[in-house]
Amino acid sequence: MNSENPIVQMRKVCKRFGNIKALDDIDLEIHPGRIIGLLGANGAGKSTLLRHIIGLYKEDEGECVTFGREAGKLGPKELGRIGYVHQEGELLDWMTVKQLIRYVSTYYPNWNRELEEKYVTDYEISTKARVGSLSPGQRQRLAILLAIGFEPELLILDEPAAALDPVARARFLDLLLQIIQAENRTIIISSHILSDVEKVIDHAVIMKEGRILLDCSFDELRERFSRVRISALGGELPVELPFENVVHCKRSDGQAILTVQDCPREKLQEQAKSLNCWVEIEALPLEEIYKIVVS
Repeated sequence: MNSENPIVQMRKVCKRFGNIKALDDIDLEIHPGRIIGLLGANGAGKSTLLRHIIGLYKEDEGECVTFGREAGKLGPKELGRIGYVHQEGELLDWMTVKQLIRYVSTYYPNWNRELEEKYVTDYEISTKARVGSLSPGQRQRLAILLAIGFEPELLILDEPAAALDPVARARFLDLLLQIIQAENRTIIISSHILSDVEKVIDHAVIMKEGRILLDCSFDELRERFSRVRISALGGELPVELPFENVVHCKRSDGQAILTVQDCPREKLQEQAKSLNCWVEIEALPLEEIYKIVVS
């Protein structure tokens, strides 16, 4: 249990759009110093949840509090502590990149010019280009810069890397790890590229159809799911294998690959001893864990 006060608290939050229940009885606490992966398919409610945190949407039921204040009533003081990158990256197209950066930076006394210059160089951003002429990937890089340039306490990223190429995504993930080094800095990242997300997050929130299915540390999540590979050293495997909580099993006469849930590694090793087989136990990648949780 984290003893620090949460910077975001959602209690029984519900949000409807017509007949669609976009958020259904959401309870969530975001504590400082974490990188949280907000995971779910399109339409799961991720963007709706993020927009409640910054007060863009007002809940129909329940309560959402950000930095100790009702999210719908956040003022300049609180909003100045939040960086937000929207998946559509809406920007002022008629400005040059340099003009837009200077325009946004005037709102933040703590704007970090050194970070700005490093980011512009590393990501090869053309400051002379008109914003409207940028490619989707370039626009996304610029949107990320505008969100991190003032070093916010809470950085919210809604599909931030969707338009980036693999090299730029790798650099972006490195940047997130640098950002989180600052004390009490918090990042919420919503992304469908799970292979990227699992490299940086330390907490996972998985959503489906407006509800939170799972909310736990990433270490705890990885401990809950294991892949067990078994090969008979001679002859065939027994018909009945001594493993509990098997989610999936693929086997032949001499080999088996099991996906097991909620069974400690020590118990798996103990169960495997009786088989007189070669056994390997490994953690599942996030993408496979996700499929099990939402199925």
